[in-house]
This record gives sequence, structure tokens and C-alpha cells, in this order.
Amino acid sequence: MPPSVEVEADPLHLRLDFHLENVLLTDYSGPAIRVRRVSALEVAQALAGQLDLGSGLLPPGALWWSRTRTGSQVAVWREARVWVVSLREGPDQPLRRLRLPLPGLVFVCGHGHTPFVFAARRYPRREDDPLYHAPVFNVFPTGRICPGTESFPPDPSRVPERFFHSAFSPHLGQGKSQRYPDDVGRLWDSLRGQRQFPLDDLVPHLRVGDAMRLGD
Repeated sequence: MPPSVEVEADPLHLRLDFHLENVLLTDYSGPAIRVRRVSALEVAQALAGQLDLGSGLLPPGALWWSRTRTGSQVAVWREARVWVVSLREGPDQPLRRLRLPLPGLVFVCGHGHTPFVFAARRYPRREDDPLYHAPVFNVFPTGRICPGTESFPPDPSRVPERFFHSAFSPHLGQGKSQRYPDDVGRLWDSLRGQRQFPLDDLVPHLRVGDAMRLGD
């Protein structure tokens, strides 16, 4: 500070210099100036220690809350059940309403981005538990839902029902079924009138831990 400013001296103790490939910490607090290299993760952890973080109230059926560089996200679980889905097979075609048994589903919902959906054989309990491609139309190979004209609510607990309330189209139906790898619609036709989804038909995708880090 310039001498004309009448404030108490505030000695410099530490300085961080962020280079393209390195972060250098300069320590002025001792009798000699010391310089050492630190990782960006160390800096982040030190600063995070000064923060109070909490998820707030989680919606019913929530599996996890995480925060990534793209924001926070909540995963919501829906048990295996029979869903009523609507399918429009062409722009001039009427809606077909189908009652389909589907496996347990994990919806990963983040503020500001379209949700992801994955299938599971059972309630996930460990990060290395497998997740599978959801056996439905209108979901990209990554698991991200293709929203079309649909908008999803900010409340994660309402996302699964909104997803199934929308009208599906015969789009993105490949790679979702062991029996019918080229068209999940053929699987849907075979499931009509059934009460349980054949879990051996699920196609492996990723692990729970990978889904927890979506957006990193």
C-alpha cells in the first residue's frame, strides 16, 4: 500500500502463480522466501476447506448428489415397473399407447442440462455397480435424453414421469437390446402384455461411479 494510505501494514505471506503447466507457491512468511510447486487440486482442496457445502433436501428416490465443473446434479431412482408410453411412428400417424415393463431406471439430472437415463438390474449400492443402456427410444448412446420439443422441470423428482409423459418417436433405437440390437421397437412389441422386463436383454454401458462424474 502507498505510504499516504493510513492503514496498518498487511504483510504478504503467500502468492500463487498459475503457469500453463505448473502452479508455484511462494511463501514469504518465514525468514527466507521459499518457492515450491503445488497441484491445482491441492489449491482447490485448501480453498474448499473454507466452504460449507450441503445438498439441501434431496427428492424422494435420490441416489446421490454431486458437484462437477458443469454444476450440481442429482440422480433419481425409479423401480422396475410397467410404464404407459406413447409412440408416434410418423408425423401423420396417431399416437400408440403401450404398456411396457421396464427395468429399474437411474435419471441423472443437472441444473441447466438435459437429463441422462440409464437402466439397472437392481438398486445401485456401490460405485462399481453396472448401469445399462435404457431400452427406450429418444436417448443418445451417451445416455443423454434427446428432448425434442420437451422441456424438463428443474425438480429432479418430476423428471422421470415427464420423460414418459412425452411422446416417443422411432429415433435412436439402436444398441438398446441384446435380442434386437438394430431396433428397440421390436423389443417393445415383444414386451406388450408382459409384466416383467427380461434383464438378460440389457446392454452394458458404464459403472455407477462413471455416472457420478458426468460433466467432469
